[in-house]
Amino acid sequence: MRSPLFSGMIYIMLGVVFTFFAVQQVKLNEWGFIVYLLIILATFDFGAGFRLIFLHFRLKNEQRK
Repeated sequence: MRSPLFSGMIYIMLGVVFTFFAVQQVKLNEWGFIVYLLIILATFDFGAGFRLIFLHFRLKNEQRK
């Protein structure tokens, strides 16, 4: 089983990739459906990534007690 920290970092990296593709798409073809889809995917990935990273630190803090 992967740690929440590792999974969170993977989600953050995916969010960065989707954001990069969205910016490139806007530069090439203006705003369209694909750009909005990429932004939504990046938002979900960033949210899940930060949530998993905070979960990792919360679990680590509980183990110390």
